[in-house]
Amino acid sequence: MSGAAGSVIVAGGGIVGIACSHYLREAGFEVTVIDQGAIGGECSHGNCGYICPSHVAPLTEPGAMKVALKSLFNPQSPFRVKPRFSPALARWMLQFAARCTHRQVLSAGKHLQAILNASMAEYRSLVAAEQLDCEWEDKGLLYVFENQGPLEAFAAEDRLLGEHFGLWATRLSSAELTDFDPGLKPGLAGGFHYPGDASVRPDRLTTSWTERLRQRGVVFRERCSLEKVHREGQRIVGLETSEGMLAADHYVFALGARSTLWSKQLGISIPIEPGKGYSLTMPRPEHCPDHPILFPEQKVGVSPFEQGLRLGSMMEFAGYDTTIPSRRLDQLRSAARRYLVASVEAPAEETWYGWRPMTWDSLPIIGPVPGLARGYLATGHNMIGVTLAAATGRLVADFVAGREPFLDAAPYAPARF
Repeated sequence: MSGAAGSVIVAGGGIVGIACSHYLREAGFEVTVIDQGAIGGECSHGNCGYICPSHVAPLTEPGAMKVALKSLFNPQSPFRVKPRFSPALARWMLQFAARCTHRQVLSAGKHLQAILNASMAEYRSLVAAEQLDCEWEDKGLLYVFENQGPLEAFAAEDRLLGEHFGLWATRLSSAELTDFDPGLKPGLAGGFHYPGDASVRPDRLTTSWTERLRQRGVVFRERCSLEKVHREGQRIVGLETSEGMLAADHYVFALGARSTLWSKQLGISIPIEPGKGYSLTMPRPEHCPDHPILFPEQKVGVSPFEQGLRLGSMMEFAGYDTTIPSRRLDQLRSAARRYLVASVEAPAEETWYGWRPMTWDSLPIIGPVPGLARGYLATGHNMIGVTLAAATGRLVADFVAGREPFLDAAPYAPARF
């Protein structure tokens, strides 16, 4: 494949940057990906690996702000806003609160569903065609509840998903749960299974995909930090990096939760807050569950892998905090103990934190940078970056190549802010 279409630099080597490089290379561009750390590191590395079209409901559900405000006084809350002086966070929260209505849930959900379904279709084609070694599993996603009250509350959400989005789960009683997945303890209240979801081991996905792209000529430059965006008027002319100046015909910024730090240089508002999550990965235990599982009451997920078990999730608005408090890891284990037959006491092979790029309307930011030629944004994927990466990459390639986007991208446009 030649580079007759031109050249592109993708700033950011997470799953979204990798996906962009795939579709750009497929369109005939010469592609270089730079990242300040390792390719496929940070938020793309230690997440739970869900490919989840069922996640159409945005975070702006009625009552979300009440939970956020209560969390200010509870350091143990699995969803927490840490008290701190931050005008940007205050503005973000005000905008988020204004969208916590039933009408906005349905509106944003329709836009999310379009790109979620498109991304799932892309993945199904991509994983087969590229023979990606990523532990793809088509076992759906199982939501499990310990108590009857939260189970019934979720039943109402399931009805909303079915009636408005055509997403119906199979409801499982307490007795049916242990038959469905023997890795769950008896006596739980029940659960819901969404069969259309899938899962991967995210670090294997990024590693395998990157290797395929290297074979096709995509250049990956690790530990190459972006330091400055050079402009001439309303046009990007190069990127200053820790390895010197780099120039191309087009520039894609897939910088995840750090995107907002580049708002001034790009001349656009990028209202993203880092939503911190945690995980720990241990050797695969005896009696490991068969399915990817979410425990909504504790906001914890479980991902069984071929050679391991990952406990993860939670959500902290704590700025760019880099610590991994032992109490958060203890919370992951404590939550899993309540549900799983398997022991979760084994020493962790890896502990992780990641900053999810959270937007106040729960929609990603994909498209040309307004008023700045040759620049494109691919960020703001909230908690579903792995899921949305494939469709995002294809959309970005359409924009850069000057093609009609394969999907209506107006709801995700950077200009909406």
